[in-house]
Amino acid sequence: QVHLVESGGGLVQAGGSLGLSCAASGSAFRLGAMGWYRQAPGKQRELVARATGLGTTDYGDSVKGRVTISVDSVEKTGYLLMNGLKPEDTAVYYCYAFLTPVGAETPSDYWGQGTQVTVSS
Repeated sequence: QVHLVESGGGLVQAGGSLGLSCAASGSAFRLGAMGWYRQAPGKQRELVARATGLGTTDYGDSVKGRVTISVDSVEKTGYLLMNGLKPEDTAVYYCYAFLTPVGAETPSDYWGQGTQVTVSS
């Protein structure tokens, strides 16, 4: 069993910065990708950032240039740094991992519990 534990988040003023982290723990696994999605009230869940095990990164259009993702494969922890935050960045941010637990034949999606990010104007 693999668990994703998120930390960070909270309240920040517009223009400020915030960092999130996501630690994967539990059974041994092979990581395919790790990232964050977010969901604001009344809106669909959208990609914030994703990093693959091959080192490629992908960012949502609404955050490009303001967000940086990194993954420490040894610590099995992902980090998301968000700069120039805007009120429209307010949402619940969910950590995501696409990984294959040892002993499993295929990879699966795993999600964290979500953390609230609120940006005040």
